[in-house]
Amino acid sequence: MSKIIKILGSGCANCTSAEKRVKEVVHELNIDAQIIKVTDIQEIMKYDIMSTPAVVIDEKVVIKGKVPSKEEIMAFLVDDFASIACCADKNIENSNNINCC
Repeated sequence: MSKIIKILGSGCANCTSAEKRVKEVVHELNIDAQIIKVTDIQEIMKYDIMSTPAVVIDEKVVIKGKVPSKEEIMAFLVDDFASIACCADKNIENSNNINCC
């Protein structure tokens, strides 16, 4: 299942940097993701943010008002994938015999 990652911003230098950083992380982690740059102010306003750039993953605003670090982006993507993988089959326990879900 492909992730949909949106970069919200007017196209300023910070917005461009945020987009570049997200693309780098997606490439490094080899994640199946569609990256969409949203510059339309009316569309951006739908996300109820006060400053850009902002990063939206699967319609959830995860970062707003700054250029995220690679570590921040990785945390949102890896943590999300880990919870999906972990909880895909609630009958499977991890190696410590602790149910992760």
